[in-house]
Amino acid sequence: MDNPLSGSRVLLVEDEIIVSWLLQDMLADLGYEVVGPAARVDQALAIIEAEDIDAVLLDLNLNGQMSYPVADALVARGIPFVFATGYAKNRLLDGYQTFPVLQKPFHRLEVGDVLAKLLTQEAPKPASLPSFQ
Repeated sequence: MDNPLSGSRVLLVEDEIIVSWLLQDMLADLGYEVVGPAARVDQALAIIEAEDIDAVLLDLNLNGQMSYPVADALVARGIPFVFATGYAKNRLLDGYQTFPVLQKPFHRLEVGDVLAKLLTQEAPKPASLPSFQ
């Protein structure tokens, strides 16, 4: 696929293995380099510390643990991300409702569109976020 953002490094944080495989295929088809994947908060935080990342697809609920500590780390580093979730956007904590949400189930075009926006626009800067670290 002809993508001007091809080669951008996208961290995938997803606990459901089938969804993770599907997203890895979608990201590769779109020309992105997949970093990870991570299925737990601690794995995602370790990857964020160790790797250069351009954007993140972040599942909100990782096997019962909310991924807000990962979101905090991404905000602190200025790395753009999108929550990938089955939850409605209004179920996000107040400080995170300005961030993009990719509503599950989603299609390849939606993934491509949201990543293109993340990688070409300035990431949201919330006024104040609750700390989960």
